[in-house]
Amino acid sequence: MTKRKTLIRALRRAARARGMEFILARQGANHEVYKLGGLMIPIPRHTEIDDRLADRICDEAEAKLGKGWKRP
Repeated sequence: MTKRKTLIRALRRAARARGMEFILARQGANHEVYKLGGLMIPIPRHTEIDDRLADRICDEAEAKLGKGWKRP
């Protein structure tokens, strides 16, 4: 299980290192939607996220952050 905070922190740092914004676009009841350089990424509001889902979120972000960015 991956901590939600850790995943968001890693995405934010990777975006900042590449000169991109990683901002909270909106909040829903079950998910928060973040905007990464025009790409909308939903992240569940659970404190721990299943590793398979975290991998999928990271794969989604890879389109903007580039292949090989490090996931937590």
